[in-house]
Amino acid sequence: MPYVTISTVRGILDAAQKKTLLERVTDLMVEVEGQGNPEFRRNVWVRIEEQEPAHWSLGGLQPTSEVIAGTFGAIGADGVRVAKS
Repeated sequence: MPYVTISTVRGILDAAQKKTLLERVTDLMVEVEGQGNPEFRRNVWVRIEEQEPAHWSLGGLQPTSEVIAGTFGAIGADGVRVAKS
């Protein structure tokens, strides 16, 4: 029974991206570990673990919510990414 954890910075993925990521990682685990057996799907656990930007560093720099929103676009209260203007 595989357990897959994806760690990311909170605010980078919107609800649709998370759904797609969970589905595709599950599909990949069924294909690879489950050798294509569709029954294996019910044994695959996939979790997205989001951490606050202050818990991350890239090249010694910590991202901020503003930098994330400026790069990827903000995420609205409904979980959908707002198009960058």
